[in-house]
Amino acid sequence: MLRVTLWLTVATFAGMLAGLGREWLLVADWGAGRHSDAFLVALFLPEAVRTMLAGGILSAAALPLWQETALAYRAGWLAGQIRHWVLFGFCLSGLVMVLAPWLVDLVGPGLLAVDRSMAVRVLWWLALVLPGLVLQAVLSVPMQAIGRYVLPGLGSLLYNLPPVFYLWWSGKYADSVALAQMFVLGSIAMSAVLLPANWKLGWRPWLPGHAGANLRIWQRVWPLLASSGASQGLALLERLVASLLGEGMVTVVNLARKLANVPLLGLMGLNQVLLGKMSAEALHHRRRSLEQGLFASTVLTLPAAAWLIGAAPALVMLLLPSGLRHTPLALLLGLFSVSIVFGSWNALLARYYYAAGDTHTPLRCELQGSVMQAIVLLLSFRVIGVTGIAGAVMCGVLTTAILLILRLDRRLLADLGRLSGLAVLLCAVSAYWLFGWTGHGPWWQVVAASLYAGGLLAGFVVVFRRQGE
Repeated sequence: MLRVTLWLTVATFAGMLAGLGREWLLVADWGAGRHSDAFLVALFLPEAVRTMLAGGILSAAALPLWQETALAYRAGWLAGQIRHWVLFGFCLSGLVMVLAPWLVDLVGPGLLAVDRSMAVRVLWWLALVLPGLVLQAVLSVPMQAIGRYVLPGLGSLLYNLPPVFYLWWSGKYADSVALAQMFVLGSIAMSAVLLPANWKLGWRPWLPGHAGANLRIWQRVWPLLASSGASQGLALLERLVASLLGEGMVTVVNLARKLANVPLLGLMGLNQVLLGKMSAEALHHRRRSLEQGLFASTVLTLPAAAWLIGAAPALVMLLLPSGLRHTPLALLLGLFSVSIVFGSWNALLARYYYAAGDTHTPLRCELQGSVMQAIVLLLSFRVIGVTGIAGAVMCGVLTTAILLILRLDRRLLADLGRLSGLAVLLCAVSAYWLFGWTGHGPWWQVVAASLYAGGLLAGFVVVFRRQGE
């Protein structure tokens, strides 16, 4: 399991680097201002769909159904699902094109008229990425079912490469519409690489589908869709609040989110591997896999969170365009990093329910957490500004975690409660000891944060290894 997770993490990390390169080049070419804000407003909906699909919204619903389908009928089932979901993707694209002016107003109410017009034109093109995104998600299901995770995991890299190359080649002369067209090219590439492998597994586009298969998968997928939709609704609310807080704040919040989510990329691989593993296991073995996954996620995310908190100012100075140094990006990055440990637990707990075919319990818990996050955000951003966004995220994540654990096992709540206290303490030490080290130079700050995180990682590995003996 660890070897497969490692290779999938490498593939996902490559996609993350391409995504960060895209954001870096965009800010370097256009600056953290009106132009970049307008493009990111247009990109919000396609990125929301891609995030939902990358998070496993289709695979979580489809993998148990694939396992339940007899081997002789799987190729036909897949052919029917591909036709159904690609048609759904094209219908969604058409709807986004029609509603583009209203969607831009919804995501970026603070845009000026000229920037709004540009964002609408960009969104018309970006809507065309949706069929490719959906097709890639469906084609990934058979691959994950047989333990081939790496090729689907390359989707993010292939999606981001054309925009990155165009921004690098065009520089300050990059055109926003041409950049949107590069995203369309990337969406075609990420799905095209999976077609040969699915062909070898027996898929043929002309095979008849199964009667009632679409209804059954929608019965499984709608709670996941509602849960992911709530998360993306919160991201939309964050963009809306950021656009009201001043020019460039949408770009700052977007970058802070992306950087803080880097440690979770390794968990995306672990989540997909565990979902496939738990879907084929009995209850006793499934619970053991969950506990192993929770330990592994803590080992991965807690040292990473401590490192991000301690090195945040240095990372902004060393890695990002100079125009971002006087923004609250470093502070936001540190605050967002605290919640990634708890967010990683939530993802694994939800997949424990998904593996048993229960998509409703995680939905109820995540919706309650989303409501808490929205309330805190709306009450705090006028008082404490952009930092209220990070505080609201933490409140929502904690609420969801507590509800998921209470419905599973109260004894697990006590164990994770103690671990939560330790996580907050170690992150606080990193913030107090390292965050203000910029006077010693950014490289010293990175080295100190790395030593601290490395010590935490070594300590956790030793402790968890002893527990496993």
